[in-house]
Amino acid sequence: MSDGFDADVVVVGLGPVGATAANLAHDLGLRVMAFDRAAEVERRPRAIGFDQEAMRVFAGLGLADALADHTMPYRPSEYRNADGRVIKRIGTAPPPHLLGWAPNYVFDQPQLETALRRRLARSDGVDVHLGTEVTDVRLDDACATVDVVDPAGRPRAVRARYVLACDGGASPARRRAGLRMEDLEFDQPWLVVDLRLRSGAGAGLPRTNVQYCEPARPSTFVVGPGDHRRWEFMINPDERPEDVSDPDFIRGLLSRWLAPGEYDLWRASTYRFHALVLKQWRVRRLLFLGDAAHMTPPFLAQGMCQGIRDASNLMWKLALRLRGGADDSLLDTYQRERAPHVRQVTLTAKEFGHVICERDEAAAAERDAELLAELAAAPEGTVRQSLIPGLRAGFLAPEGFPARGDILPQPRVTDSRGGAGLLDAFTGSTFRLVLRHDTDPSAAESALRAHDAEGGFPVGLVRLVDGTPRAGTAEYREERHVLDAWLRHRSCEAVLARPDHYVFGGVGSADGIGELLASARRRLGPGGDSGPAAK
Repeated sequence: MSDGFDADVVVVGLGPVGATAANLAHDLGLRVMAFDRAAEVERRPRAIGFDQEAMRVFAGLGLADALADHTMPYRPSEYRNADGRVIKRIGTAPPPHLLGWAPNYVFDQPQLETALRRRLARSDGVDVHLGTEVTDVRLDDACATVDVVDPAGRPRAVRARYVLACDGGASPARRRAGLRMEDLEFDQPWLVVDLRLRSGAGAGLPRTNVQYCEPARPSTFVVGPGDHRRWEFMINPDERPEDVSDPDFIRGLLSRWLAPGEYDLWRASTYRFHALVLKQWRVRRLLFLGDAAHMTPPFLAQGMCQGIRDASNLMWKLALRLRGGADDSLLDTYQRERAPHVRQVTLTAKEFGHVICERDEAAAAERDAELLAELAAAPEGTVRQSLIPGLRAGFLAPEGFPARGDILPQPRVTDSRGGAGLLDAFTGSTFRLVLRHDTDPSAAESALRAHDAEGGFPVGLVRLVDGTPRAGTAEYREERHVLDAWLRHRSCEAVLARPDHYVFGGVGSADGIGELLASARRRLGPGGDSGPAAK
């Protein structure tokens, strides 16, 4: 490259998180090199669930159609005690869905990774190297030098502006950097079994997901897409991982639900479920994402979602730093925003894990009584997505601006040319100033002109209207007043949304838009105040 760099960004690891980060970086105009030591996509499933935020990211990459045959809305979950009685329910928010997609999905991970990699292969400015191992990352003030060994054993050094370590829970990059994880004190051995039902089989299986909260052996059943079903079994203290992985042992576990001739084993693996969060997510030009930065017990199906949020959060900041002149301090907001969010989600998953995994029968009986009383008071149970927090610190407006840190809803709309679809399809993943339908647009337009005159970053205008959008304008009519109602509920006439769809802040009157934009400019400048460091 003429500037002395082989890439703006090197991505180490092309699992779902790394491949998503590479695709986002490309779409933001960055030159990308990506390395994965495996020559092909792992054909066995690992993650099985993702949520509406992840689906919004994948749809933004144009992959919704490619994933349609390999995903299915997540079924509600029932927690059953040893007597088979339902003691807890985790439900799904009814439509219209706030983000335009079902709140949660089950999916086929190999198909997702294949779709992400195929998109990279079609993208100019992206250089993918499979079967290539990264052996070191050397950092200095000017660049990051990535040492790699190709499939033929030939070494090479690559110069990049930044490196993203998406290299999994074992993360050689994290280990070489000597970084430590905060242990949130959850460490349990489990066996995960994936199978394919044979034709006509499985009629007697639960129609929903089930957490079997049985002291003898806590276990989980998940309805996957198509003929895919998953069981997870806690490994007892007197059992060894190699013994429980034996096909005959697995068939014995499954005999409670299925006869051996009704299914084909797809995968059986043992894991230790951990709750860990990296203490330092950035070392100069090296940043950590996904399992390299955190590990979450699977009881909320949020493990992969956490990593997709990492990529969505970080990539626009890197692009603004490299292409938009933002101060380096913007990159420090990555950990300030993501670490508290990850920690809270992980602690919630841990709490659910303790409910499921109680092995003491007396304590389990007390748990059952408490949960049955809660269920009697609220029979509909807990809405899964209500457990996911917003942002609390980082690149956000000062305290007092409403809606700061919330995620922007995405309604179905009609645009000024008569096109219909989800709002992101028209606006893209950019900074957007969103106006309620009764907000005077002249104040917003004046504030945006002043923002441009001050050298501000690009901001798109999105105005909701009740009638037909005028031709040639950024007006949109909602099919149902999802976004307008959300704005009213938060007493906002306008909000400034970030490229990752989180809200920088809102204002109760259009007169405050100028100060809202000025606050964002200040926080992008040298030494921008983006809130306290995450603990």
